[in-house]
Amino acid sequence: MNLTVRGVHYNPSDETRAFLDKKLAKLSFAEDYLHDLDIVITRQTLGQGYHLDAKLHFSWGTVKVVSYDCIELYEGIELIADKIEAVARKEKEKVKEH
Repeated sequence: MNLTVRGVHYNPSDETRAFLDKKLAKLSFAEDYLHDLDIVITRQTLGQGYHLDAKLHFSWGTVKVVSYDCIELYEGIELIADKIEAVARKEKEKVKEH
């Protein structure tokens, strides 16, 4: 799985990347069929907070997008990691059914 982390109006620090890697370690079950994972962290210009987008590219060509808005970055990373895991499991079940 290729992981790409980008920031818009924000530079992801090494600490942020390490935390993200730790949270995404639970995606090890999806290594075989999750080809790319692109995460974009956008710092909101109006008000405070962050917008996280994750684009999951599956090996059979399906692309799923998961988004989350949050005030605290690390809380948002935890929640989007849970959403990514749920989407990956659901997509795997859909493919197994067919």
